[in-house]
Amino acid sequence: MPTSSRSKLPDIGTTIFTIMSRRARELGALNLGQGFPDYDIDPRLAELTAEAMRQGHNQYAPMEGVPELRERIARKVAMSYGGEFDPQSEITVTLGATEAIYSAVQAVVGPGDEAIAFDPAYDSYEPAVRLAGGRCIRLPLMPPDFRYDWDRVRRAVNSRTRLILFNTPHNPACTAATPADLDELAATIRGRDIAVLADEVYEHVVFDGRAHASVLSHPELRSSSFAVYSFGKTLHATGLRVGYCVAAPAVTSELRKVHQFNTFSIANPLQHAVAAYLTERPQTGRELSAFFQAKRDRLRGALAGSGFVLPPAQGTYFQLLDFGGLMPPGDLQFAERALTEARVATIPLSPFYAQPPKLSVVRLCIAKRDDTLAEAAARLADLAARLSRAGA
Repeated sequence: MPTSSRSKLPDIGTTIFTIMSRRARELGALNLGQGFPDYDIDPRLAELTAEAMRQGHNQYAPMEGVPELRERIARKVAMSYGGEFDPQSEITVTLGATEAIYSAVQAVVGPGDEAIAFDPAYDSYEPAVRLAGGRCIRLPLMPPDFRYDWDRVRRAVNSRTRLILFNTPHNPACTAATPADLDELAATIRGRDIAVLADEVYEHVVFDGRAHASVLSHPELRSSSFAVYSFGKTLHATGLRVGYCVAAPAVTSELRKVHQFNTFSIANPLQHAVAAYLTERPQTGRELSAFFQAKRDRLRGALAGSGFVLPPAQGTYFQLLDFGGLMPPGDLQFAERALTEARVATIPLSPFYAQPPKLSVVRLCIAKRDDTLAEAAARLADLAARLSRAGA
């Protein structure tokens, strides 16, 4: 076994998602921490998966993805963002979004290079950069608004910068980038040998009339970006592990050089099932904003007047809960109390910062049954009452 001195990631432990989900199981807590639905998928998707296996789609799929699925993806992104996308040279099916992120990083980052990420950053970004031999420059998005400081971004860019990791809608901050943010991003990399990795897995989950600001709809950014998506999020089935990356042909070519030696190909019957599902339901994803906004509003309404503040999430299927009016900042401490006293698992944001500020927010997953959300809200309201009495 390698020693810690030989480890490539000596300071990396088990993710906060795994820790909180394990403890939720041990304590019999409601898991509003890790982002997965607790309701059933569409039975038709299960039927199509079984059909694909019966039809014999059980051997290796093509490295770049099943042609039928890539064609459906090309139509989907064209319908969403305009323009045309070549399923042969611009779309690659990946093992979920995480593999697409990892392969993209390995494709463009090398020893001595730098990549910029925005904290609170999804926890797979920096390890991928470090495993490529690069350095991850972490720029904080500060509460309560978690907005970009583009002057600071421009100051961080230098001759070693090869990649900017850009996540919208943002997990775990629950914010959504604006078209102005995309313009600033384009201006930042203009004339430089810098790629953008756009993590857009929550593309269909934006609230209050917003439109998703995608790099694929920005003429300048489209040519230099890896745009990453996930059917796990779109189809309420995180266990599918079917994602995809959309990129210009030259960018896709570099991605596939890594992808073919990473996972090579993705589960064949699942790809056929998703392709058939999209054929039957070409509007898939367009209902998600209303679906999750109703859940967001239901949870916020149930906790109104509790003492907690829930600023309305702009996107993702998460919602932040601010406990600052009831106890001092300390998201790890609050998450522990919510877990042990209220039996509700949450996700603190500080593990997603390189240098976390004092935080009085935790993340809740709203991709749950209505009765799960109602029970969790009742337990959290009871906790709020106890905290209020203790502080009185």
